[in-house]
Amino acid sequence: MGSAAAFHLARRGVSVLGLEQFAIGHDRGSLHGLSRIIRLAYHEHPDYVPLLRRSYALWRELEALQDVALFETTGSIELGASTGPLVQGTLAACAEHGLAYELLAPDDLVARFPAYNPRADWVGVLQPDAGFLRPEASVAAHAAAARAAGADLREGVTVLSWSASGDGVTVETTAGSFSADRLVLAPGAWAAGLFSLPPRLFQAARQVVAWFAPTAPDLFAPERFPVFIVEEDGINHYGFPPVDGAGFKIGRMHHPGQPVSDPASLDRVAADSEVAVLRSFVERVFPQAAGSLLDAQACLFTNTPDSRFVLDTHPDAENVVIVSACSGHGFKFAPVVGEIAADLALDGNTDHPIDFLHLDRFLADAA
Repeated sequence: MGSAAAFHLARRGVSVLGLEQFAIGHDRGSLHGLSRIIRLAYHEHPDYVPLLRRSYALWRELEALQDVALFETTGSIELGASTGPLVQGTLAACAEHGLAYELLAPDDLVARFPAYNPRADWVGVLQPDAGFLRPEASVAAHAAAARAAGADLREGVTVLSWSASGDGVTVETTAGSFSADRLVLAPGAWAAGLFSLPPRLFQAARQVVAWFAPTAPDLFAPERFPVFIVEEDGINHYGFPPVDGAGFKIGRMHHPGQPVSDPASLDRVAADSEVAVLRSFVERVFPQAAGSLLDAQACLFTNTPDSRFVLDTHPDAENVVIVSACSGHGFKFAPVVGEIAADLALDGNTDHPIDFLHLDRFLADAA
């Protein structure tokens, strides 16, 4: 989100200083891991769909600008009970926004995509416009585009504190003090400490993903195997075909979900018990993907109480924009969030429909 905001501000002719405490494209937050799902049929809330449409256009624009492949279309399968929130939410988004889709019974699903072993009472929603993004390359592309537009991006600079007044903002860092007219904060898992807001609104949590070697690789080629979300007994798993030489990737939303008070202290080694939960799901639903473990990693989600984003100006400083707490489903929105952050920083408002993402939904009872 920070690299996208820097790009969209710089391309408007604004003098931009971007500060990153690690290296650009680092693996200490929630942006790495070779692949991120992008999809239009958004079961979480249909109001995200207009933002996604703009995000789709901006991803393609960034690809053309940087001459790099970031977005691969595979289609998506949302699979689960017909009355469950995943399928119902997906169908509601499709209906409200006129999105193309197919509804597949279990036999039809297996005939089209033989890697699946669905329950008899499940149905699948096939949405053709979905796919995956390459997150590391995407961050690098936004950063390169920002620099090409004149942004000064500095790595290895940790923000310690900030203050704001009607005259501007001051940011204290490990590299000294910086002043500007406006400030955009996009700190990811460091939001609770940096936003100067009730910490309970931005809770960092440990997550684990794993990659397995399929025993029948041809079944999982990207042209034959869409990205997926499967709701099983109220729990959502998500995954990808092998990307850029890696294996079948699987994750479980908010697993293990243990709170992390200090993001810098995250234990990055996935425990055998954490991987076993993921393998068990793969063995049930994608048995021919459950080969040897290739890799497993821990990362961080930063969650709000309702799992929606926060995109707003700070309640105590109208020249400070807060962008964070994407609750594990935000990466696909990065370019439109960057555009929104630029709007808020320069104009104090945006034409994008983000009322449902404003901070004030929490503040009445946040004390």
